[in-house]
This record gives sequence, structure tokens and C-alpha cells, in this order.
Amino acid sequence: MSKVESIEQQIKALSAEELAQLREWFLEFDWALWDQQIERDVAAGKLDALAEKALREHAAGKTTPL
Repeated sequence: MSKVESIEQQIKALSAEELAQLREWFLEFDWALWDQQIERDVAAGKLDALAEKALREHAAGKTTPL
């Protein structure tokens, strides 16, 4: 049995309360990973072109106020 299959079996055995706690923990964990990836992408300049395009469009009046 793989590690993932083992985890799946353990998750299936959780109570409703334990499953809710796992969901909450996993959402926080997943968001933290996402934030780290965004920070790496920004540091590597991977988002520079998108930011420049957005600023050009805003300067040209092509954006809508929120």
C-alpha cells in the first residue's frame, strides 16, 4: 500500500469532528504552500510581465473600479 493509500484509509476512519479539524488544518497548510510559491515566483520575476501589462491597462483606462 502506498503512503497516499494509507492516508486515505486513515482519513476514512476519522470521526466527523476529526475530519473537520483535518479540513481546517489542510486548508491552512495548502494556502501557506501557495503563498510560498507566489513569493518564489515574484522573486524570480515570473510575474513581472503580468504586472506590467496590468499597470499599462490601468493607465490606459481599461480597468474597472471595484
